[in-house]
Amino acid sequence: MTSAARSEVPDEAGARAAQLREQLARHNYAYYVQDAPSVPDAEYDRLFRELQGLEEQFPALRTPDSPTQRVGGAPASAFAPVEHRTPMLSLNNAFTEEELLAFDKRVRDGLKVDSVEYSAELKFDGLAMSLTYENGVLVQAATRGDGATGEDVTANVKTIRVIPLRLHTEKPPALLEVRGEVLLFRKDFEAIVKRQREAGEKEMVNPRNGAAGSLRQLDPRITATRPLRFFSYGIGVLEGVEFPATHGELLDWYIKLGLPVCEERALTHGAEGLLAFYKRVGELRPSLPYDIDGVVYKVNRIDQQQTLGFVSRAPRFALAHKFPAQEEITEVLDINVQVGRTGAITPVARLKPVFVGGVTVTNATLHNEDEVRRKDVWRGDRVIVRRAGDVIPEVVMVSEPGPRGDPETSPNYFRMPTRCPICNSEVVRAEGEAIARCTGGLFCPAQRKQALLHFAQRRALDIEGLGDKLVEQLVDEEIVHTPADLFKLGVAKLAALERMADKSAQNVVAAIEKAKHTTLARFIYGLGIRQVGESTAKDLAKQFGKLDALMDADEGRLAQVPDVGPVVAAAIVQFFRQPHNREVVEQLRAAGVTWKEGEPAAAVNSAISGKTFVLTGTLPSLSREDAKEMIEARGGKVAGSVSKKTDYVVAGAEAGSKLAKAQELGVAIVDEDGLKQLLEQA
Repeated sequence: MTSAARSEVPDEAGARAAQLREQLARHNYAYYVQDAPSVPDAEYDRLFRELQGLEEQFPALRTPDSPTQRVGGAPASAFAPVEHRTPMLSLNNAFTEEELLAFDKRVRDGLKVDSVEYSAELKFDGLAMSLTYENGVLVQAATRGDGATGEDVTANVKTIRVIPLRLHTEKPPALLEVRGEVLLFRKDFEAIVKRQREAGEKEMVNPRNGAAGSLRQLDPRITATRPLRFFSYGIGVLEGVEFPATHGELLDWYIKLGLPVCEERALTHGAEGLLAFYKRVGELRPSLPYDIDGVVYKVNRIDQQQTLGFVSRAPRFALAHKFPAQEEITEVLDINVQVGRTGAITPVARLKPVFVGGVTVTNATLHNEDEVRRKDVWRGDRVIVRRAGDVIPEVVMVSEPGPRGDPETSPNYFRMPTRCPICNSEVVRAEGEAIARCTGGLFCPAQRKQALLHFAQRRALDIEGLGDKLVEQLVDEEIVHTPADLFKLGVAKLAALERMADKSAQNVVAAIEKAKHTTLARFIYGLGIRQVGESTAKDLAKQFGKLDALMDADEGRLAQVPDVGPVVAAAIVQFFRQPHNREVVEQLRAAGVTWKEGEPAAAVNSAISGKTFVLTGTLPSLSREDAKEMIEARGGKVAGSVSKKTDYVVAGAEAGSKLAKAQELGVAIVDEDGLKQLLEQA
């Protein structure tokens, strides 16, 4: 830069341009060379556009080594360099409708036409790749690198099964350079991350990072274990055959050659057609099996592309129209927890507001305590936040650590609470589980709706008419706080609620009154103790006979119950150890909820105790539920399928495959009368 040119550039602009060049170079190296992106795409785009703006305003700032003058970073030294026959250029980006309209106008003005046909495609979030075929045989695969020189990854690309090693044609071109994108589908990425986590290995950050890292393995055998995919979308060189007239024809030809091409593409006219494609793909985006970050528009006619030509780093005939960023950087202001409907305690990062995925995000989930530790997130850190579609925003990784210190004393270090922040009940984390939970299930306000719905369901106290909508209103209007409050409801109070008339209210009150007379097993199940399902509740009722005996039992005594292991026993003890839960149980008793109590199962001697029954078909007078309860009341068990361990199959009308299976295995078969005789003998 001459001294005259320097004098025309404000010092502040020159310093900022130098700073931007340094930052972009650092991010380029992290992304292209280290396969470890340090910032989200949106942050990089912002820095790049700011530098572009400065260079356009002050041309003297544009240097040969500016990131605006090249596409990516230098190739890694572990791979042989490949000079591209024609540069692999980037695309200019549009983020707004106005920028798209300006692009269409530039194209029409450049071609001196009123309307242009475009090929509209997806912008994949993967790794750009060049495939070279000589006489139909794949001879070389290279990454984009810096646009002029890439890396030879032929051995690795040959492990990607969707890429043909030989083109599917008897008359192949003498030379064809195909350009496209290597990517990982989301389900494959998640499976790899799961394996890495279980093995204690470093985890992939995202599918794009995973695809890049997989392709740049020095050992192709490792790449072969990664289910990479490829989509063709462009061309570098073609010799020996006539060039297709349009881009759409090129992609159709690729399909005939056996090259994979994405089905989500369209031919459209003018800016209006491009915007319609953008909107449709935006709605489709969450359901796609792979990540995209926008769409790409290309003038369809090849001769028109040649007329428009190129600028220094991008074609004039194409544009990338990006979606709102799904990843952004922001600061963690605090980390606290929220309590879910089932008592799950989830760490949540409270963020400095950031616009991501089309909305302003202030909170992001950290999933569980193990995730907080694995990602090493502290208060004050700058983090990458991701939001995709309607998915809850999450913290992906730390971008820049904040003030830290000793975890034992630092206020910025997150510690999982030992008491529920909502109801002050004990927080426990069962052995082998990642989720910590509040144990105040009957009392905790955060769990009220879930607790009430579980308590009222058919297999518990069976309160007909007490469904989701009614429970929502009862809780939201502070009418019901615990299951015991249900038994205080009157017709007038219920009838005043939305969508409730006198008749409906009377029916609900009658159902609540009927529910007062239940069984011990149903009551235990209705309490919603974690790990205690319907079958376990019945076993507990049989073994203890009385609720007080169950409430006072220790883990050793509980472990004597069939199918109750250490985890279930601990959950039961923790539940009844909470004073709030015991208080609600006493309130239910005081409200008139009763059941028949008896002696512990050890004192019962039943002829069918321990026998396994399977019910199939329709019985003449007994419902399947009634038959099941009668069998279990006498110590028997009811299973869902027939096996060699089955003692009896009870068959009714239209019995199907279970009856046939019983006959095949020689299992005893009885009808309803035979079942009643067995029950009477017991």
